[in-house]
Amino acid sequence: MESKDLRILMISSDRQILTAGSAVSERMKEYGGLVEELHIVLLSDSSHKLKDTTLDKNIWVYPTNSSFKWFRSSGAARLGKKIIFDKKFIRGKSIITTQDPFECGRAGLIVKNKWRIPLEVQLHTDPFSPYFSGFLNEIRKIIARKVIKYADNVRVVSPSLGDKISKEFSIKHQNISVLPIYVDKNRIENEKVSFDLHARFGWHFILLAVSRLSVEKNLPMALEVLEKLVTFFPNAGLVIVGSGPEESSLKLLVKSLKLENNVVFVGWQEDLGSYYKTANLFIQTSNFEGYGLSLVEAGISGLPIVTTNVGIANDLENGHDVYICPPGDVEYMFKAVYDLVENNSMRESLRMNIKRKLDSILITKEEYLEHLLKTWRETASHVN
Repeated sequence: MESKDLRILMISSDRQILTAGSAVSERMKEYGGLVEELHIVLLSDSSHKLKDTTLDKNIWVYPTNSSFKWFRSSGAARLGKKIIFDKKFIRGKSIITTQDPFECGRAGLIVKNKWRIPLEVQLHTDPFSPYFSGFLNEIRKIIARKVIKYADNVRVVSPSLGDKISKEFSIKHQNISVLPIYVDKNRIENEKVSFDLHARFGWHFILLAVSRLSVEKNLPMALEVLEKLVTFFPNAGLVIVGSGPEESSLKLLVKSLKLENNVVFVGWQEDLGSYYKTANLFIQTSNFEGYGLSLVEAGISGLPIVTTNVGIANDLENGHDVYICPPGDVEYMFKAVYDLVENNSMRESLRMNIKRKLDSILITKEEYLEHLLKTWRETASHVN
């Protein structure tokens, strides 16, 4: 890699950055290894009582500790402007990168406009999806449109998301970079199995969903598919890993569908390997995904997959790598699941094919970091 002469101002809301040993904290250290200096402004509330922290020899974290949630973005902008000045960021060798196009993006744009340092905005999902709704989210969409319009580079996690953003904003493709989320394939493949879902829950055939329990994930569809399935296979069950705002309504739906003996909610889990490697089928019912990390982890673990055509599923072959269904089509997904319950050889074929496919399209950590540094250098050159 080239000499480390870049200075990066990152604006983030992920407090895991300050958790020693966390995946996020370790990733920041890897980013710091690419550049001369990495300064991270962290959106936080005063109740978090966070302190300025030196994460590594050239990485510093500055929490906003804002009095109110609504002030965090403005607080991040003030800190960012001060850091650019105090640390003597140089145009052509510096960039601002923001974790999202919303509160973080707004702060980044304010700093860009003050010091004319190029701005990179990261998109991990589609910010303009109709499922991203509600009054506050509508305000966020307005902010995102302005931030994306004036960003020097928009970094997305998939080609399909890049194409959509390009068409939506008439952005030239050279101002959009595609960098898939890095997945540690070796770690997932080598994760040990500490328990078996069949022994734990007693079902013969186990479907697995790993997801935030939110509206856009459309988990009622998974429950409706299961309702149809247990008519033919009463000893089938669904394990739902995750938490979120829809948990209570999903549990009520389980009771309404009389599936109390066929569904378990286990919350978020650290030991996902045992879930991925002892379930029979992974099911994803999302109405949209930016990428679909849990699907990738399931595929690497050798779990056959039935999914809606969202995120990375658009880069997979239907019927060969995975079974792909239209979002919201319960009958279509039920037929796919039913066929796979009945046909063990078909499940085995999917299991082998998805592993081969992911082997061919996933990038190594070294490739990821090399691509990231290249993107940052190109963004830094966008000096007005």
